[in-house]
Amino acid sequence: MNKRLLAAALLGWHTANAQTLTTTERRIVASVQQHMPQTEQLLEQVVNINSGTLNVAGVRQVGAVFQKEFDALGFKTEWVAMPASMQRAGHLVARHSGTKGKKLFLIGHLDTVFELDMPFTKFTRLNDSTATGQGVNDMKGGDVVIVAALQALQANGLLKNTSITAYFTGDEERGGQGPESRADFIAKAREAQVALAFETATNLNIVATARRGASTWQLKTFGKAAHSSGIFKPSVGYGAIYEAARILNSFRENLSQEQNLTFNPGLMVGGSEVSYDETRARGEVVGKANIIAPTTTVIGDLRFLTEAQKEAARDKMRAIVAQSLAGTRAEITFTDGLPGMAPTLGNQKLAALADQTSRDLGFGPVTTSDPGSRGAGDISYVAQYLDCLDGLGASGKGAHAAGETINMRDFPKLVERAALMIYRLTR
Repeated sequence: MNKRLLAAALLGWHTANAQTLTTTERRIVASVQQHMPQTEQLLEQVVNINSGTLNVAGVRQVGAVFQKEFDALGFKTEWVAMPASMQRAGHLVARHSGTKGKKLFLIGHLDTVFELDMPFTKFTRLNDSTATGQGVNDMKGGDVVIVAALQALQANGLLKNTSITAYFTGDEERGGQGPESRADFIAKAREAQVALAFETATNLNIVATARRGASTWQLKTFGKAAHSSGIFKPSVGYGAIYEAARILNSFRENLSQEQNLTFNPGLMVGGSEVSYDETRARGEVVGKANIIAPTTTVIGDLRFLTEAQKEAARDKMRAIVAQSLAGTRAEITFTDGLPGMAPTLGNQKLAALADQTSRDLGFGPVTTSDPGSRGAGDISYVAQYLDCLDGLGASGKGAHAAGETINMRDFPKLVERAALMIYRLTR
């Protein structure tokens, strides 16, 4: 069956199973299906550009592709640059002005976790339902869902007088430090009433009304350098590595059962000489088996649902760090990252809209995900200011890993749902 006949067949199925759609909404669905070959071409184009966060040129190149699409839709576009010292590409902003319906803030990101020094995987169709490629679901697929949904509305003259801002950040996977990185993002979001984020969908029938926040911590332990034969003796002590091990195990014992709280030591270096390069996320160490390590550094993250939970966890971690083994000392520092996105009544109403839209399309009910199942995202920066819903992007598997895939069978359905949700919110 060729693509035109397939689109017609799918449209016929939707028409039979979506009796509650209005005539206008059926036209929107038809536009999505008719334009799907071009939508897939756009997805392939952006996936085939490496845009690891630190590949500034690549991120800007992907941004330029989407900027052209937004320009064609009549949006006013701009590139928000970051200070050169931040070593980040900046952000793409596309704005459409109007007074009809809710003011929307649509969130995507241009970067991926796949840097230039990693093996590159182009967009490849594995079969009728699956494709692979770097960032294909996290979140270039979600970015394309936004663009394709807006194109379907534009094709039917339905963007007129709507207020929609699409904001594609360039460093979601590895955010730049300092308030400059999200100052403009937050300011523009606060002008809106509803934020919809198109991070990876768990599947077609699950959305996110809450997401955990993320912060980082750095643990340093110190001991007395000496011959290994003296370890545990009162004059020598336990050394830095045993002290780090004590602390990490105490974290696990005391905090690992708390709901929605996780803490992961992602990098650990200990020995006679230790260095950690934060910019490159690399550690170097020199040591010998017969020398008691005088220093250890551990880098980790802390994920939480609310600010209160974050602060309580930090207090417990500080108390554990203070209980040093003999002959050692330790210190821990924390750095804020993304805040949590707590569940709210407004968020639940948006989930109800997604559920109703899905049912009207014949796709079945939509439920909300466990907040602990998702990490942090850009939407968390603005969750305190407006109603929010996330997980509206492409579905797939293996995000952040070689072989990341997208579910191409769900992909057009997610575009249809996004288009109708945007339409219903802006009436």
